[in-house]
Amino acid sequence: KFTKKSSSISWRSFRHSLTQLLLISALADKTQMQQKLRKVCIIGSGNWGSAIAKIVGVNCARLVSCETRVNMWVYEEIIDVGDGVSQKLSDIINDRHENIKYLPGICLPENIVAVPDLEEASHGATLLIFVLPHQFLGKLLPIIKKHADSSCRCISLIKGLDFCPRTLIPQRISETISRGTGFPCGALMGANVANEVALGHVCESTLACDFGNYEINEEIRQIFDTPPSFLVQHVTDVAGAEVCGALKNVIALGAGFVDGLELGGNTKAALLRVGLREMQHFCQLFWQDKDHHKDTVYAQSCGVADLITSCFGGRNRRCAAAFARIREESGALMTEETSGKLWKQIESDLLNGQHLQGTSTAKEVHNILEKKKLLHAFPLMTTIYQIAFQGKPVCTISFGIQSSL
Repeated sequence: KFTKKSSSISWRSFRHSLTQLLLISALADKTQMQQKLRKVCIIGSGNWGSAIAKIVGVNCARLVSCETRVNMWVYEEIIDVGDGVSQKLSDIINDRHENIKYLPGICLPENIVAVPDLEEASHGATLLIFVLPHQFLGKLLPIIKKHADSSCRCISLIKGLDFCPRTLIPQRISETISRGTGFPCGALMGANVANEVALGHVCESTLACDFGNYEINEEIRQIFDTPPSFLVQHVTDVAGAEVCGALKNVIALGAGFVDGLELGGNTKAALLRVGLREMQHFCQLFWQDKDHHKDTVYAQSCGVADLITSCFGGRNRRCAAAFARIREESGALMTEETSGKLWKQIESDLLNGQHLQGTSTAKEVHNILEKKKLLHAFPLMTTIYQIAFQGKPVCTISFGIQSSL
């Protein structure tokens, strides 16, 4: 028999059961969310690696989709900290939250953890950010493949190209990373001088990736995007973005030659225009049947903006200007061997342990163009290589520009 009392008991029982179900559901949702949190690992801790770590660390601490802790793999070095005391670089970063060698004076977020063991650093990672000289990748990728999560995605911040000696075809660094790990890889490229990014100056960058899912692309974009100072736009043209990021370093060497000779702004402007055209032609030549199919990428930060920044600042322009001045002052004939020694000396004197990418990329580009019999189609980049390594007079940079007109 139905009564008011039994109705009250049934209602309380129902509410209790509903509360329990909601609690169980909430716990399940939380557990599921925890399982899906993106675990970020940065591979590299140089100048640019430390600068991007500042941004990524802040974003991972605030985004509910990410684990707070961000591992940063550090190539271990012993650093003299004064008064005859030496410390491991990883210990300094974790104790002081500062990379005193490669990004001094900039405070890193406390959730950035320097880890010198690559297995430990990459264990379970679902997003790997590569920011180190690409020459190191061969030894690192097999280790990373074993320890990162099987669902991992990768983003390359490395500005360079690989070349296959068998096929004589240039290969993007993202392709090298994907082949070595089995994980899909995009790229982050742009007009991003590391020190200025670390200081919070307004700048833009381009995230180029297509992981087949808008939500994943957007989630990864948010890990880098830090308005109003670091503004990241997304494109799907990985080839265009990445090739611009590599070849602009070669053109920046030419800009340094112009500065070393004090040829002025008009000459540099002509070099930039011709350089951008050769960059575009190179990309269309080798990637026209793949994922490169748009011209709009050249108007992005990864295109013309990065080229401008590199040709007015940056290490490649600075070292090339020094190279030009030394060549002009000495008047000595240079061979490939003596040129190589001079570049290494300038790199050692000016870069505090960092490395030039423009010189190695210039060699690789020249090698492939020579074997493909395409040097005539790229007169500016050919001239830059000949000045840098074959003893051609620095003043011939003007002829490289004029030959492309």
